[in-house]
Amino acid sequence: MKYSTIYAKALADSGAFWLDAAAALDWVTPPKTAIDSKRAPFHRWFPDGEMNTCYNAVDRHVAAGRGEQNAIIYDSPITGTAYNLTFNKLQLATARFAGMLCRYGVTKGDRVIIYMPMIPEAVIAMLGCARFGVVHSVVFGGFAAAELAKRIDDCQPGMIISASCGHEPNRIVEYKPLLDEAISLSQHKPRTCVVYQREAITAKLVEGRDVEWHAAHEGAEELAPVTVKATDPLYILYTSGTTGQPKGVVRDNGGHAVALNWSMPSIYNTQPGDVYWAASDIGWVVGHSYIVYAPLIAGCSTVLFEGKPIGTPDAGVFWRIIQDHKVKVLFTAPTAVRAIKRADPSGELLLLYNTSSLEYLFLAGERADSDTISWAHEKLGVPVVDHWWQTETGWPICANPMGIEALPIKLGSPSVAMPGFEIDILDDAGKPLGSGELGAIAVKLPLPPSCLPTIWGADEAFVEKYLTKFPGYYDSGDAGYRDADDYLYIMARTDDVINVAGHRLSTGQLEEVLADHPDVAECAVIGVADDLKGQLPLGLICLYSNCERPLEQVCAEAVELVKRRVGPVSAFNQVLVIDRLPKTRSGKVLRATMSKIADNEEWNMPATIDDPMILEEIATALQSIGYAR
Repeated sequence: MKYSTIYAKALADSGAFWLDAAAALDWVTPPKTAIDSKRAPFHRWFPDGEMNTCYNAVDRHVAAGRGEQNAIIYDSPITGTAYNLTFNKLQLATARFAGMLCRYGVTKGDRVIIYMPMIPEAVIAMLGCARFGVVHSVVFGGFAAAELAKRIDDCQPGMIISASCGHEPNRIVEYKPLLDEAISLSQHKPRTCVVYQREAITAKLVEGRDVEWHAAHEGAEELAPVTVKATDPLYILYTSGTTGQPKGVVRDNGGHAVALNWSMPSIYNTQPGDVYWAASDIGWVVGHSYIVYAPLIAGCSTVLFEGKPIGTPDAGVFWRIIQDHKVKVLFTAPTAVRAIKRADPSGELLLLYNTSSLEYLFLAGERADSDTISWAHEKLGVPVVDHWWQTETGWPICANPMGIEALPIKLGSPSVAMPGFEIDILDDAGKPLGSGELGAIAVKLPLPPSCLPTIWGADEAFVEKYLTKFPGYYDSGDAGYRDADDYLYIMARTDDVINVAGHRLSTGQLEEVLADHPDVAECAVIGVADDLKGQLPLGLICLYSNCERPLEQVCAEAVELVKRRVGPVSAFNQVLVIDRLPKTRSGKVLRATMSKIADNEEWNMPATIDDPMILEEIATALQSIGYAR
């Protein structure tokens, strides 16, 4: 069946489409009703269904006779550790974790915060919570204490699961002092903290509150999965990069499992037993959906990678992982590919490994520029598929459905809308725009399964943030346009659209041109204040390490390239060479923060920044050309 037929079917009768998709899961009580819209805009999927997410991710594969298949393939080049967990072992581990929760008084519907590094115990904790009907909230291990405290106060966990430390390429981050500080700052105090002691550091435990991981599990009863409603919350994930009070995206059990299970064979073309690797972090939505839940629900083996694309030990580590574990599908951020390309532009390290098992490279998390996609396709010889989705949706809004029909790949586009997502491009007044016109990307309500039903404890904030600007739509917060073939192009966050003398320019459009310069490894464009035109674009570029040409010449060529491709309307006249771009831990460039620094406006240190010191470097560089004063 063709993509167009499937998409039209979902559009014509979404209830029948998603009930059919739901039948692929194991239910305690199969749903007969697809969606409950009585409290619109708070739509709820499969309201009469009952199930358990952990059962669908683990136990049903054991019951099907595939217990000895690898479920988790753990590879940590930082610590030199690698081992596998079969579905049999994962079933036992999650059952004991559920028993541990019960022993310490955590009950169905309670919240548990998971503050851990990329180790199997973190995945066991997530699935173990799901097994017992407990709502988990994963917070990055090593996240700032003040930010962790806000999340403790917001979801009020009865227990926190943590570890003594996390490993970065050149340092060890002690988690326990940060956890202790966060608890001292928070109004809510968890009853219990379970701490996994890693070999590098032994954390000091607080008597009466803290218990070591193995001691907590010793003698715990092995519990079967409990039955939950499809509409019961599975997890809370706080949106990244926010200031002030964090907003907890709620994910339900039933709709989430149905959409993820549909996505694996349809988008990623996987079958049970395939090895799937999402090179992300469980602290992000990518980690929740495509490291943990989707691959396991679909019966795949998932790779859990504790490392970085470069520096652990070099830019060949991704290729080594693919070779060693026979990875079929790799899903990562364009930032990771750009880092590898910058360190090894000719792909010499790739030649050292056999990556013949790889069939697809999927990219998401930020806009994928054409140069990065072309380089990866040339070096790997497989389709490089950009796709677009958000924390709020939990699975792709737009993609190229490789398991249904491999559509033509258009550079710069995440392809077409997935079933259930009816997309319009709107102007500021909410009027739909035509082909090729830049506007706000909005999705008609109701949203399909897996999308957030609300914000934790804040229904009004959910409506205000996402549903108010364009009545009847979910406001994605992204700007872009659609071409004549209904391919979508994501150009920028709506906040990153620059208004130059009344002309709306997307940072993505300008960055696309800059990235085509042969010496530019990475780039970003920000808007800076201008008395005459309101805003002017400023290009920030990082050069390849082997670039030996004069910087002035490279900058002049970059300016000329933009003027020639975009035209005088861009008012693009200035480029600044920097060593590195400030990013969140998921690889998103902090354009808005850099704009505020340039304009000497008040700004807050983003909670999810990868390295806070880089903003000082940016401020110094901006001062050298007359900004940030």
